Amino acid sequence: MPCASPGCAKSGTLRCPTCVKLELDLVSASYFCSQDCFRGSWKKHKELHKAPAQPRALDLSAKRRRAAFENHSYTGPLRVAHVVMPRRTVPSTIQLPDYAVDGTPRSEEKFNRTSTSFKVLDQKGIDAMRKVCRLGREVLDIAVRAAKVGVTTEEIDRVVHQACIERDSYPSPLNYYGFPKSSCTSVNEVICHGIPDTRPLEEGDILNIDITLYHGGHHGDLNETIIIGKTSEQRKKLVRCAHDALWAAIKIVKPGTLFREFGPQIDKVVRANGHSVVKSYCGHGIDEQFHTAPNVPHYKKNKAVGMCKEGMTFTIEPMINMGTWRDDLWPDNWTAVTADGKPSAQFEHTILVTAKGYEILTARLPDGPKFWWE
Repeated sequence: MPCASPGCAKSGTLRCPTCVKLELDLVSASYFCSQDCFRGSWKKHKELHKAPAQPRALDLSAKRRRAAFENHSYTGPLRVAHVVMPRRTVPSTIQLPDYAVDGTPRSEEKFNRTSTSFKVLDQKGIDAMRKVCRLGREVLDIAVRAAKVGVTTEEIDRVVHQACIERDSYPSPLNYYGFPKSSCTSVNEVICHGIPDTRPLEEGDILNIDITLYHGGHHGDLNETIIIGKTSEQRKKLVRCAHDALWAAIKIVKPGTLFREFGPQIDKVVRANGHSVVKSYCGHGIDEQFHTAPNVPHYKKNKAVGMCKEGMTFTIEPMINMGTWRDDLWPDNWTAVTADGKPSAQFEHTILVTAKGYEILTARLPDGPKFWWE
């Protein structure tokens, strides 16, 4: 681990005792090469100790959650599970994004998400994106295989976290603006950003698993919605519609395609199936930043700025609802649900714009889990 003292290129072997006491295992910036470097950096380093801490006692975490949801009006049958296990740790050998310590993606915030200056990757960047996206695909496939009736989303998150570590990768959602887990698991009426918890999956649930890895200084993002056990034909139709809507957009990716053109393609598929497209969340640029320009809306008559250029990487990830397109937010400030409590489904790929079209960096593998219609 390199010394955390600014300007020091030596290897850090001494660890800050306060970081150890607070169990700040995510803090790679807690290692120093000598007592002199440690003392010289103390004024700045001690600010890390004020970063959001991992939950100390599970009962306190549950108590806070119960208080937040005490008078909450749910839109559908799903209920919050008040037990969320403590945040998982990451070995000090793994490269961390800048928000891993205090939850603030400072490098990302330097970029204006609505900017019309979009990054085009060089070959080195493209190769890095190919690698991290392939690793992300491997992790998602592992998570899908683990999802069964009776399994909790907390257990799926544990599997995801371990798979990321085994691939020398950081699970990008972990502590991103304080998100407490290594993946997003969205069940039934949850549109996106569901927090893994201790609720066991039930027969007939639909589950979206959203995976992002940080490896080699780049992020790779993808998700899929799967069916747990047997479910209704209505829910099957919704899931298939979300899949087909994503592909309707991907097929028109090429240099010169306007970002506002994806929405109408998605809308055609969705309306034909009697469903609706969520407007509050969109696809996004992704590379060294988890979320960056451009914005990629999924609904028609959007006002997205810009066009595809060779070397760009971004996600397309339409969220499709069985009922209204409108959404609501749980008191945890993360869990987005449908306003009418009806189910939602989503699929996502990270796309590279090539000279003649596109490359799906998060493409499914020949030996990966199959969809029921395959």
